[in-house]
Amino acid sequence: METKIFSQNQIDDAVKLLAQGDLVAFPTETVYGLGAIATNEQAVKNVYAAKGRPSDNPLIVTVSDASMMAQYAKEVPERAQKLIRKFWPGPLTLLLYVKPHSLPKAVTGGLDTVAFRCPKDKLTHELISKLGYPIVGPSANTSTKPSPTTAEHVYHDLKGKIAGIIDGGPTEVGLESTIIDLSVATPIVLRPGAITPEELSAALGEKVLINTGKVADKDVPKAPGMKYRHYAPSAPVVVVDDPKDFAHLNLTNETGVMALSKILNEIELPAANKFNLGKNLADADHNLFGGLRYFDDKSNIKQIFVQGFSGSEDTLAYMNRLNKAAAGHHYMPK
Repeated sequence: METKIFSQNQIDDAVKLLAQGDLVAFPTETVYGLGAIATNEQAVKNVYAAKGRPSDNPLIVTVSDASMMAQYAKEVPERAQKLIRKFWPGPLTLLLYVKPHSLPKAVTGGLDTVAFRCPKDKLTHELISKLGYPIVGPSANTSTKPSPTTAEHVYHDLKGKIAGIIDGGPTEVGLESTIIDLSVATPIVLRPGAITPEELSAALGEKVLINTGKVADKDVPKAPGMKYRHYAPSAPVVVVDDPKDFAHLNLTNETGVMALSKILNEIELPAANKFNLGKNLADADHNLFGGLRYFDDKSNIKQIFVQGFSGSEDTLAYMNRLNKAAAGHHYMPK
């Protein structure tokens, strides 16, 4: 299969492919998504096949606005309406009860809930509006690998497996959306993102919890990113929590380092072995997946040390992705 790259003024061509059941990757402000009409069961199954994604991992349904979501949600409670008014379009996904038989099991994983997202990206809004249907939108990458933040990342992973990619340039946020479960008595963040629990609590006027549990092997996760290995390059990743510890690492030509610029400047390694996460946490959020992909393409790199952050809710999303990439491995000083 030839994978076509569409420019911003070729949305109609992408719409035609989606309408006939093909897969098209699209940009959002978070990461690139892999689109298929959410009501087309075979097209949705093809998404799982293209990504190599476990079939019990539910998909997010991407909509153009709240009125489209209302066609598939069993109800839109006041909590959801508050968050929609405050954060949509934007990097927030709402888990709600799904209207029975409105979406195939391939989307919901057989659950009675489904996650809805309305991205801020104008290209995606135009795509879905012209299509007239919601689309599924998991990250457009090979399952378990770092999520894509450029069209080039998508092409690297899915060339020949999907029909097209809409090139909207580099993504703005760089980490996937926050997912909040509104199907429970107390709202709970299932996956942290750019919108923090503190911001959600303020908008709702009530305390929001943060999921810390693990999904059992036999259970279907309620949302993406809760059960399976994610974001990992080929070489093992180790989190370095204290910036001072970079001075004590055993660094060789087979070592990669990802850190803020002020730390990298003090590390004696070839430039090719270093990836600059930027000047601050916001830059690191944006650049994390790009750095993991950078080293994933270097066969000489046998270990990757990555700077960790702590101290506030703003670090939750970054550390959630990094801990998954590192399988929980942190550097322990001797």
